Amino acid sequence: MPNLTRRGALAGLAATAALPATSLRALPVGAPAPEWDIAEWVHGEPLRLSDLRGQVVVIDFFQLWCPACKSFSIPTTLQWEKDFAQEIADDRMKIVSIHTVFEGHQHQSLSRLKKFVKAKGFGHSVGHDRHDVSDEYPNTMILYGTRGTPEVAIIDKEGRIAYQRIGFFDVEEKTQMLRDLMAA
Repeated sequence: MPNLTRRGALAGLAATAALPATSLRALPVGAPAPEWDIAEWVHGEPLRLSDLRGQVVVIDFFQLWCPACKSFSIPTTLQWEKDFAQEIADDRMKIVSIHTVFEGHQHQSLSRLKKFVKAKGFGHSVGHDRHDVSDEYPNTMILYGTRGTPEVAIIDKEGRIAYQRIGFFDVEEKTQMLRDLMAA
């Protein structure tokens, strides 16, 4: 599990997170979480958010070449996958990673994504965000108003945004939030 202090994490955010010049804004807490728009599921079972009602859902929006994704959000979600294995097996929680590429498309190809996911040992579903040629940003990125990568969203059992943040966050605090949301 990544062990970063809040000050160190915030200081490193600008240097490590991929931040596009965008006017997108995260959805407010309590807003209905939109259905994601996945072009291809590269690992795990294809999922629809609407089919996960009654479960707490963690979404990790990431890119292959994002340093903070590789050092923080991906290790965090992989650790949660282990820590919450029973809750996931009991259909009380689901983790989904969405490869949301808004830059470097040639480098961040589907073939590289598949190799990366296999090498890292992802056990949860990983989707590649649909990117319509006419739009600057991928569809799910637009729907959720993500401002870059990594960005994590936590969806409650009723399908509402419980938390959404770009960059680093207090892992212990969000781990407790996940437990509380499942207990509610």
